[in-house]
Amino acid sequence: MHAIVIRSFGGPEVLEPAEVPRPEVRDGEILIRVRAAGVNPVDYKIRSGQFAKADVKLPAVLGRDVAGTVAAVGANVTGFRPGDEVYAFLGSHNGGYAEYAVARESEVAAKPASLDFVHAAGVPLAATTAWQALFDHGHLERGQRVLIHGAAGGVGHFAVQFAKAKGAHVVATCGPQDIDLVCNLGADEVVNYQRDSFDRRAANVDLVVDLIAGETQERSWKVLKYGGTMISTLQQPSEEKARAQGARAEVFMAEPRHDELVEIGELIDDGKVRVIVHHTRQLDNVRQVHEELEHEHTMGKSVLTLP
Repeated sequence: MHAIVIRSFGGPEVLEPAEVPRPEVRDGEILIRVRAAGVNPVDYKIRSGQFAKADVKLPAVLGRDVAGTVAAVGANVTGFRPGDEVYAFLGSHNGGYAEYAVARESEVAAKPASLDFVHAAGVPLAATTAWQALFDHGHLERGQRVLIHGAAGGVGHFAVQFAKAKGAHVVATCGPQDIDLVCNLGADEVVNYQRDSFDRRAANVDLVVDLIAGETQERSWKVLKYGGTMISTLQQPSEEKARAQGARAEVFMAEPRHDELVEIGELIDDGKVRVIVHHTRQLDNVRQVHEELEHEHTMGKSVLTLP
């Protein structure tokens, strides 16, 4: 099968087209004929060798998001059959930049009926990350105030919509070019970080979802109320400052969850959440997508297409 592989760590040039054996399914696994694959920041971090938590054996196929059709199922798979349209958040055991990908049944859900394959491939990792930040780790409840940094990005644009769908008051930060988008996604207050200081605009926040890290995270302590929660996908918040404010502070990495993909899909099909795809490229143009994602401002998600 056709795939994009890396044989060493480095810049986008290490991404190479290759012909590799089609993966075989084992018990509890599903073989997906990939029609589209999402690209996420974790992909270029693994490619460059900077993501220490990734257990990557070279040569490797990258990619954690796919949408396509079930080609085969292994023994003990009960929820899917060949021909089903699905989307999946792949674990680190397999990559999605290929014609076929293997997923565990727990990583797969029926593709939202209202989405084509391209938009469906933009959902799994980013949306699951947003969901787990808000609810599994942040314990966000109806009526609470949440501050979301990086609200126009792949994870952020889902976080804004999920928080609104659950009845929270959303304060969002973004650049000037993204203000209209973030407002249209449902944010109650939007702060242009290039012009305004969020720590003067926001106050008494129950939850901070930090998708930026650095000094943005540091300044967020000023707006977090006593007993609040700070959740980051990038950097462990200060435990000392958390103790001083009676707060919880966590950094986490998202894990695939079938039940969450199902609930996210229902919100999408109900019209409560939309998927923003910024770039669409063919699979063999993956180097360009990595360059764009790593060095340019992007809204929403970038997706690779396959025939």
